[in-house]
Amino acid sequence: MLELNNVTSYYGKTPIIQNVNISMQEGQCLCVLGRNGVGKTTLLQTIMGLTTSMTGSLKINNQDYANQPTHARAHAGLGYVPQGRRILGKFSVRENIVLGTFARNDKTNTLPESCLKLFPYLAENLDKRAGLLSGGQQQQLAVARALATDPKVLLLDEPTEGIQPNIVEEIQNTLHHLNKDMGMTLILTEQHIKIAKKLADLFIIMDIGRIVAQGPISELTEELAHKHLTI
Repeated sequence: MLELNNVTSYYGKTPIIQNVNISMQEGQCLCVLGRNGVGKTTLLQTIMGLTTSMTGSLKINNQDYANQPTHARAHAGLGYVPQGRRILGKFSVRENIVLGTFARNDKTNTLPESCLKLFPYLAENLDKRAGLLSGGQQQQLAVARALATDPKVLLLDEPTEGIQPNIVEEIQNTLHHLNKDMGMTLILTEQHIKIAKKLADLFIIMDIGRIVAQGPISELTEELAHKHLTI
């Protein structure tokens, strides 16, 4: 489904992540762990084609997109929920979700019914300005907008950061449903080991732009967490 081979990514001429290798099968969930500033966000931006340049190969369903722009990767099935949500506060909930549909291959620009079923609050407040939503509701909106692209692989950057606990649980349950029940492939960056162990099949730990540990989630030991994740 998704394969990165010897990927190095640059901002300008400076390499930010180096020699990254990842291989995922369809329907798996990968959690990217690491302290702040080690390259987790840059990894997702690299996959989406949002850095200056990259070397190595990035394959989606065995086709190499390393030299393809962001919109081509979106059409190939990548959806993205960025850190900080980046919803358009002056737009309505409805308008924010519809924006996601412009990346669909079927050219459908209507509200996907599946998004409304996943997030009842959004369905009941489609005409509300997005800027008036709480942080957790805005995160739900960001996920709904990404799902409106009809992705095969959904990338989520710190999806539970700064969100009230009750909505954190809702978002976890939604991601679990998308992954385990609907078979969607997920990659998420996280700070919390408990969330990673609940959702992920695979993990990688990053430090200073490199992968320093990876494997099935069962191999994410307290020793590894203490070594690479404690401050």
